Amino acid sequence: MHQAFARMLTSGTLAASLCVAGAQAEPVPPDAVVFEDGMVLASLTGVAGNPEEGAKTFVDRRLGNCLACHVNEAMSDHLFHGEVGPPLDGVADRWEEAEIRGIVADSKEFFGEETVMPGFYSLNVGTDVRKDLVGKTILTAQQVEDIVAYLLTLKEQ
Repeated sequence: MHQAFARMLTSGTLAASLCVAGAQAEPVPPDAVVFEDGMVLASLTGVAGNPEEGAKTFVDRRLGNCLACHVNEAMSDHLFHGEVGPPLDGVADRWEEAEIRGIVADSKEFFGEETVMPGFYSLNVGTDVRKDLVGKTILTAQQVEDIVAYLLTLKEQ
């Protein structure tokens, strides 16, 4: 059993998380997201992610733009897959949901400051931010949950 999950079981956090997941809750503000060893254990919204919506956000060049850096054979009909990041084929077999959520929310919390992947639900975006974007995230909490749900469908063939 993963250490973080074991801590959740003993601390009662799991029960609280499950109660929140069953009800519509306000999204966790980006500056209140709790990272544990780079993972985000609880949903950011309390609402299950929608993999179909996640796929749309994943390819949208104004939102996730994930194909700019990652190859994804499931989206081979889309042009210009990047090679900066690892292929996402089989990502659900390599990472657990909480790990994927942590990576998408703020990859620097998971991989370290050296990663070029942006934090899609983070306010830690550097110093030269356009004034109209200060205090805003790239994606909403629900879009993160949707992308996580989509990525969890990408298993090895």
